Amino acid sequence: MGRIGLPELLIILLILVVLFGATKIPQLGRGLGEGIRNFKKGLRPGDDEGPDSPPSGPQEPR
Repeated sequence: MGRIGLPELLIILLILVVLFGATKIPQLGRGLGEGIRNFKKGLRPGDDEGPDSPPSGPQEPR
């Protein structure tokens, strides 16, 4: 198997335009980018904890 070259990429782009239309492709790209961004954010520990979120883990008795 060889690498994907320019002709193959152009064929894939043409198929996408035919299937989704030229106006839907930017929306699909934006949605894909947001999904990847949220996935990466979810992999980082501690980012979702804000000042109002309860502490995680066992708490010491008072």
